[in-house]
Amino acid sequence: MTAAAVPTIRLGHSPDADDAFMFWALAAGRIDTGDRRYVHDLADIETLNRRALAGELEVTAVSLHAYAHLADRYALLDHGASIGDGYGPRLVGRVAPPAAVPGALAGRTVAVPGEWTTAFLALKLLQPAVDHVVLPFDQIEEAVASGEVELGLLIHEGQLTHGERGLVCWMDLGAWWRDETGLPLPLGANVVRRDLGPSLLRAIAGDLKASIEYALAHRAEALAHARRYSRGLDEERTDRFVGMYVNDFTVSFGPRGRRAVTELLARAAVAGLIPTAPELTFVAAGAPAHA
Repeated sequence: MTAAAVPTIRLGHSPDADDAFMFWALAAGRIDTGDRRYVHDLADIETLNRRALAGELEVTAVSLHAYAHLADRYALLDHGASIGDGYGPRLVGRVAPPAAVPGALAGRTVAVPGEWTTAFLALKLLQPAVDHVVLPFDQIEEAVASGEVELGLLIHEGQLTHGERGLVCWMDLGAWWRDETGLPLPLGANVVRRDLGPSLLRAIAGDLKASIEYALAHRAEALAHARRYSRGLDEERTDRFVGMYVNDFTVSFGPRGRRAVTELLARAAVAGLIPTAPELTFVAAGAPAHA
């Protein structure tokens, strides 16, 4: 595709309530995208991470962990981030945690939703000596409850539903990160392929921002759509979950959100969990914004 062509843009995102909420207006034709046609391609986040590594999609949601390996090909979009301010992925078990959780994790095996996820990166920053096995994110709660694994790292709705299975929170990684840094934990973002050209990049950023703002302004209708993807959450908890991850940071990273991404990737590089902290460019509606 060239920037001069009438573009069909493949947009990858997760089949989750928060993504469904933010992209509803775009999918339903509620905003004017000019000659830009979007095709929505739904897959779990670890699959999207791997597809982004191959440069497959023009625009896609990715984990910030994976982005450290994608920055040469993709730019971060300033709109559509999933950021938890004092909350985030939860480490859970069947029994109450010991007093000193980070130390007690050394040598234990944790089921994680993917090695490219930011949840896994945060876990390794918390305790580098932890062992892990990879399971699909929607099988981890059951694996812990059944005793197949001792501990699990939960993303998506599991952050709200684990108590129903009798599981106990050992550590909220978003709360731990804010205690460590004073910053929110940036989990995921939308990225756009750099080869589309500056003009189209900014137009895509504008479309995504418009979709998010439209959903927030028409919350009841957007939530009704999002409930189709909430995997059993009732209306109240769907609203709560969407509110956790579609917030002011989603409209725009803003200075604090950009600092959080910079800090996360800098710490990951120092810890040897990523090769290097990439130079960050945030493409915003109208103009790029640098970290």
